[in-house]
Amino acid sequence: MWTRYCWILTLATALSAQQVVAPTPEPAGSPGGTDTGDYNITNSFETGYRFAEIGGDLGKYRSDVNYRNGIRLLGSSLTVDSKDGHGLWFDQILLNTQGLGNDPYQSANLRVQKNGLYRYDMLWRLDEFYNPGLAVSAGLHQMDTRRRMQDHDLTLLPQSKIKFRAGYSRNLQDGPALSSVQEFTSTGNVFPLFTGVRREWNEYRIGADVELGSFKLTVQRRWDFYKDDSPYSGTPAFSGSVGSLTLLQQFARSEPYHGSNPGWLGDLISTHKHWAVNARMTYTGGRRDFALDESAVGLSLGAAANRQILVTGNADRPVAAGDFSISLFPTDRLTLVNNTSAHNARTVGDSTYTEFNNLTGNSASLNFRYLGIRTLANSTDANYRATKWLGVYAGYNYSDRQITTIEGFASPPDTPVQDFPYLRHNQLNAGTLGVRIRPVKPLTINLEGEVGRDNLPLTPISDRNYHTLGGRADYRTRSLRFSAGYRQVYNVNSSDPLSLYSSHSRNYTADASWSPKGWFSLDASYMKLHLDTASGLVFFASVPNPQLQRTPAFYLSNIHAANLGVRFGLRKRADLYLGYSITRDTGDGRAAAVAAGVTTPVQTLLSSVETFPLSFQSPLARFSVKISTKIRWNAGYQFYRYREDFGLLSLLQNYRAHTGYTSLSWSF
Repeated sequence: MWTRYCWILTLATALSAQQVVAPTPEPAGSPGGTDTGDYNITNSFETGYRFAEIGGDLGKYRSDVNYRNGIRLLGSSLTVDSKDGHGLWFDQILLNTQGLGNDPYQSANLRVQKNGLYRYDMLWRLDEFYNPGLAVSAGLHQMDTRRRMQDHDLTLLPQSKIKFRAGYSRNLQDGPALSSVQEFTSTGNVFPLFTGVRREWNEYRIGADVELGSFKLTVQRRWDFYKDDSPYSGTPAFSGSVGSLTLLQQFARSEPYHGSNPGWLGDLISTHKHWAVNARMTYTGGRRDFALDESAVGLSLGAAANRQILVTGNADRPVAAGDFSISLFPTDRLTLVNNTSAHNARTVGDSTYTEFNNLTGNSASLNFRYLGIRTLANSTDANYRATKWLGVYAGYNYSDRQITTIEGFASPPDTPVQDFPYLRHNQLNAGTLGVRIRPVKPLTINLEGEVGRDNLPLTPISDRNYHTLGGRADYRTRSLRFSAGYRQVYNVNSSDPLSLYSSHSRNYTADASWSPKGWFSLDASYMKLHLDTASGLVFFASVPNPQLQRTPAFYLSNIHAANLGVRFGLRKRADLYLGYSITRDTGDGRAAAVAAGVTTPVQTLLSSVETFPLSFQSPLARFSVKISTKIRWNAGYQFYRYREDFGLLSLLQNYRAHTGYTSLSWSF
């Protein structure tokens, strides 16, 4: 399922160029604003009604798009500027909002400043996050929460050589969620679990920026506080077949988790004609306290069951990181950069997991002692411009990482704890080489490659013996811009049949924009991403006598994504925009979830998750007409269609949605 999660991230990247039909980008009112006293004011507000008609899987639509019916402030923009830069209380106010009222994604951005005295910045956001759960969860995993985020920053003396800064940030998530819990046996008895999500994060910070000659120093002190007080509860439920009934009669879990992260940040920069340095350091002294108390009462295979789990612990989590970089410019054509960095993260404290069987009196405990990750790295890069049309660059990177863990085991809990240390140590060496060519003034071509070798990677999917190849071409004129690129990544990890892994990706991109006239513009982009992986799986399967299975596992994806947008200006009074976006994963070309020739149950399951062909497309149209100098009428339509060729366990999350809006933009 991790591969499918990576596909979702890739899909989000592919759709990043897609426009949303509202709000309307064309503002109302005069671009020059209106003079009022000592200030010039420009403003534009767009208020309207969104509509949505949805068919198919509503949960999948809400997790992807989530626009619904309702009136809202689609967008607004306000600027207030002092005409001479010497206002009484402020010299500038900037306020921009989007989606206030009913949109699932809302934001407000405010800046107020007085030249030479202060600058205040505020960013507020609200996201409605709906996750219907993976198809394999059979509806037992869902989340419907709201996340409210805000950032406040105040800078005193912003134009002086000594600046003082203070800030505050807050992130709050709440709402209902549904998960699952496995009880009494290890054969897969799973029950629904409800929770009311309550998570909160607050940060306070103060700092200063100081300029002393050619040196610029930044120092910041911050305090982070995090807590999760989400309660969990279960309802009576059955699992299993007749004759081997498993019943959960009572379930309760409480696991408060509180922590703080006081820390420091420092940055020193100095730039000269022939050299420059940059030194940076961060330190966070994290502290965590947690406890879990879980009890379950019911029947296990027809017999009474009563289990209790206790987890307690505390931990210090100090994290220190720093890097020092020096750049040399011996000539106008040559640049040399060397960077050394260090990172050290530790988790130090006692954590005990204890499980009691209250019917038999048996118990077992697991203790965690220590986790430490230390990384040292150094890199050197050289960039040489041989001629006006030719440049070359090369680099070498080295990193050394050590991971140490200490665990303690005791069974029963009253016996002495035995510590078991584990150590993992690896080095990575990588080299890069590239060339930059400019045969004619509008055209630039970059070609580059990298080769890396890691002697002992941490996981089977980590980079070990890998190389990358890439190239990009850019052509720019006043009215035309075109670029195309290619990147290939190939990685081969362990040759051990138990953990065999190799991956190969190829990414092709092209985008263009053309504006021959002021009333016409065109934007287009295309991306293809090919990914194939091969790995080895070791597991127990077959009933009633599970046997150790060794088998290769494959995954293949071929994603094509394209975006097209065309804008027309009609007689300086109206604007028409047409757009289309499509993303298509063709998979490996098969027509069914299970490949031809597969017969055994294990092969059938693995074959069904080797590829996930599907498509997502969204055409849109937006029209805006100028009614008067200060009023515009806007309307738009956007269609969403998501279709899976075949789904996991034959579950298809297909949907269609007709969405649109009508609004008025005005200035006053």
